[in-house]
Amino acid sequence: MKVLILSTWFPYPLNQGSTIRAYHLIQAVARQHETALLSFEDIPVQPDWLGHMRAVCGQVEVVPRRPFARSPMKRALGLLSPRPSAVVAGYAPEMSARVRALAARWAPDAVFALTFVTAPYALEVHGVKRIADVDNLTAPMLLEAFRAAGTPLERLRRFAAYRKFQSYERELFSQFDLCLVVSERDRRALAEYVPLRPSQIGLVPNGVDLEHHRPGLFERRPASLVYNGALTYAANYDAVRYFLERIFPQVKQAVSQATLTVTGATQGVALSELPGAESVEFTGYLDDIRAVVGRSAVCVVPLRQGAGTRLKILEAMALGTPVVSTSKGAEGLDVVDGQHLLVADTPGDFAAQTIRLLQDAPLRRTLAQQALQRVRRCYGWHDIQRNLGQLVQKLWTPVDGR
Repeated sequence: MKVLILSTWFPYPLNQGSTIRAYHLIQAVARQHETALLSFEDIPVQPDWLGHMRAVCGQVEVVPRRPFARSPMKRALGLLSPRPSAVVAGYAPEMSARVRALAARWAPDAVFALTFVTAPYALEVHGVKRIADVDNLTAPMLLEAFRAAGTPLERLRRFAAYRKFQSYERELFSQFDLCLVVSERDRRALAEYVPLRPSQIGLVPNGVDLEHHRPGLFERRPASLVYNGALTYAANYDAVRYFLERIFPQVKQAVSQATLTVTGATQGVALSELPGAESVEFTGYLDDIRAVVGRSAVCVVPLRQGAGTRLKILEAMALGTPVVSTSKGAEGLDVVDGQHLLVADTPGDFAAQTIRLLQDAPLRRTLAQQALQRVRRCYGWHDIQRNLGQLVQKLWTPVDGR
């Protein structure tokens, strides 16, 4: 079969969670079907990146526009529209034209849209099977933002955004033959407000490359903590600020030699406004974070915002680095508190669990071993890709098996 893939991000190099997921989903489909990739250019695409993706897909084209680029006029029109302003302002006629042109000359059997950003363009191709990687449901995240809002005006604005996205996602995803979600929690959430049959929702969790991420590659540094996440993403910035303000001082009081390293891009981030930033190592963007995470004694994930499942936790577990996380950070992962990681949701509890792990080597080893077993059993990309291939193939299998 011929599958046209529409990507919100150019799926290479594998330098952030959304890109990693997109790449492995594309690879899974390309192994069984003839594929063509049409991607937004979220960052300037290098020739060797194009070459790599053309070795995965038969055809690769890039639309020279950032997926979330919005003009002030479109932003204003979005506020007046019954559809979410992000959808109205972000609509790209150039992507629409490229999708229709490629579909006309190539005649795909299916269109696979990676996230709600590219899903509307899939609807412009008729007579095909449609697949959407829902990834993160937007409406539930906006509902959380509404509940956390302070002023009445802010609450009103966020509630309006939530209701718009709830209606839009219901209408949008109901037109797809298969919608992919990352967790059982997201499967339930999608089924609650989109009229889909159970067979139209497929569970395809995030995963980790178990050949690339292995324990024992690096020597551990005592009392070292790591947070692996770009501070250019608001949820990561909030997590680090929360940790430095409310948690790290307690950890330092008990374990004076404790250190914190934060990986990921920091361009445009006011690091000086983070409390205690002078005592933190900010590595900036790294091509390969394995050495930093693999050498750390503990991976801390004090997330309070966001959605989906956390590749940072899976990667740490695969490298044998024990994890302390909030419930929000571990949300959607099939892991058990006290068995695969430690979960803490108040500053005092998070500090206590972090101190406990830093001071208890046998506990670190036990958690790391059990977490590694869980990751190998449930979250290896090889098995996830195989399961996705089976879900896609079923789209062309008659219900009665004939």
